[in-house]
Amino acid sequence: MQEVSGCLPDHRPGVLKGYIRLRVKGHAYPGLLQREAHHVDGVLYQNVPASAWDRLDRFEGEMYARRTVSIEMDSGGRLAAETYIVRPEYVDRLEEAEWDFSEFLKSGKSKFRAGYVGYHSIAGVDRI
Repeated sequence: MQEVSGCLPDHRPGVLKGYIRLRVKGHAYPGLLQREAHHVDGVLYQNVPASAWDRLDRFEGEMYARRTVSIEMDSGGRLAAETYIVRPEYVDRLEEAEWDFSEFLKSGKSKFRAGYVGYHSIAGVDRI
């Protein structure tokens, strides 16, 4: 988050119900789609500044649309949050295989950092 948005807001775990995270064909990154009976475990970042949203929008690119969703918290409550969902015209770029974060950390993260075009849209970002 810090690498892409330029900040590291407070964050905590959350669950996005009714969505699935699928692999993007030929790439190490995922795409979210609405799909009943599924859920995505993730991180909820709070109080994200407007400057960070501008960078995130550019980084995600045209394949994704930012949408407001409802996140379930460990405490039992729900919070509204923004996330990026694959636009309908790009759904054919997804595999029917779920994306695995631990697999990404093991084998896909370095390739992603080296080649993802989103980094070019946020020029000046130092990549670790």
